[in-house]
Amino acid sequence: MQVRSAVIPAAGMGTRFLPVTKAVPKELLPIGDQPALQLVIDEALGAGIDHIVLVSSRDKPAIESYFAPSPELVESLEAKGKSDVAERLRAIGRDWRVSIVYQDSPRGLGHAVGCARDAVGDHPFAVLLPDEIMGDSSLLAQMNGVCLSTGGSVVGLKQVPRNEVSAYGVIDPGGPVDDDGVVPVQGLVEKPPAGEAPSDLIIIGRYVLTADVFDEIAALKPGAGGELQLTDALLAQALRSPFHGVLSRIARHDTGTPFGFLAAAIEIGLDDPEMGPDLRAFLATLT
Repeated sequence: MQVRSAVIPAAGMGTRFLPVTKAVPKELLPIGDQPALQLVIDEALGAGIDHIVLVSSRDKPAIESYFAPSPELVESLEAKGKSDVAERLRAIGRDWRVSIVYQDSPRGLGHAVGCARDAVGDHPFAVLLPDEIMGDSSLLAQMNGVCLSTGGSVVGLKQVPRNEVSAYGVIDPGGPVDDDGVVPVQGLVEKPPAGEAPSDLIIIGRYVLTADVFDEIAALKPGAGGELQLTDALLAQALRSPFHGVLSRIARHDTGTPFGFLAAAIEIGLDDPEMGPDLRAFLATLT
């Protein structure tokens, strides 16, 4: 069975990006000529996923509008000779499908993922946090494979200096990292003090989860701030079934802050074959 669905939690109001997010969802802000959300979707599609489940808010109708067909606009673009742009619009949702579900109250990442239960069904699925943009689809594709071969959930990992671990979820390894970057996980700790962290391997915003995680989410008790923590549900899985992490070896851009978003736009722009040379030349004039 292939991993065919990806859940993208996108119900947050983007308060760090106000006032623009009062009108435009942060996920639709452009990086180059693409919405940040589309870059995350393209990553999922590149890993063989063909069903995108957006967990959104009813206060963000622009998310729905982005996926709605626009035949008149496409026809207008074709008439003006802008066939390449028209094709990009036609391609949204053409070879893949999107389901939009709603998180009516902000009760944490665990709750957001739980809102996707009916749309996902009883199959393993990916979770991609849209505040993180990866360089390509290879990490997610590898995680899909590990999930299918082990029958257990998988988290994406990054190695960081010990003094940074207290800001993240950290794994407790059940063995060494192998040559493919795969490590068994026997526990997870949310934001431990640096001196008490079980490792220097933090959980990044990519997950491939077996469907029984929904039962663990349903059983969660609210933690700090009344939120339902996904890490707590994953810990319950790790204590009773196979659970692994995959160490990322690809580029990762954190777009959760205005500076991070700007930095990601520059780095991704520099890698773009069309924009890269002009952007590099422009930046050289500033030094």
